[in-house]
Amino acid sequence: MNFVQPIRDIEKIAEVRAFLKSKSKRDELLFCFGIYTGLRISDILKLRVKDVHGKDHFHIIEQKTKKAKLRSRKYTVRKRIPLIKKLQRLLDDYCRDMDANDFIFKSRQGKNKSITRIRAYDILREAAHHCELKEIGTHTLRKTFGYLVYQNEKDVALLQDIFNHSAPYITLKYIGVNQDAINNAYHSLNGLKI
Repeated sequence: MNFVQPIRDIEKIAEVRAFLKSKSKRDELLFCFGIYTGLRISDILKLRVKDVHGKDHFHIIEQKTKKAKLRSRKYTVRKRIPLIKKLQRLLDDYCRDMDANDFIFKSRQGKNKSITRIRAYDILREAAHHCELKEIGTHTLRKTFGYLVYQNEKDVALLQDIFNHSAPYITLKYIGVNQDAINNAYHSLNGLKI
């Protein structure tokens, strides 16, 4: 499995979004939904119009972490996801003529099927290739969300909670902040007079 990176540059994020918008509103929304919510692609693709349209937040049971143990009892983890105004406007425009039970990221194959993870990956890889980005995949959306939140808030504990990570180090590594520090450490050797 390849390790993917967040998109760290705001201009590159805008470039990817513009490219996807030129292809289709669905693909642009897929990208924006990922970077504005921080959800995994598996959770994004199962959403239907009724889950998010006309709302300022929604609740989701994350597929990967839906069962957790608490004192040897299992419970369902239900996560509240706010929808920022930018995303609400995109959803309002995109979902306007759709039925409540339609998948948001509808495939052109079949009557009412969501696109697959593979199709989502292909969409993002095409945009990455066009925008000359490397180490990009579907998880890039979630990592980009984390990177942007960290750059704005500088609150690793907040992101640790959002991502359900067990330690701050894991979160910093996950969003690429540790890699930035490693890169800077190596590049700092350029300034040494040896």
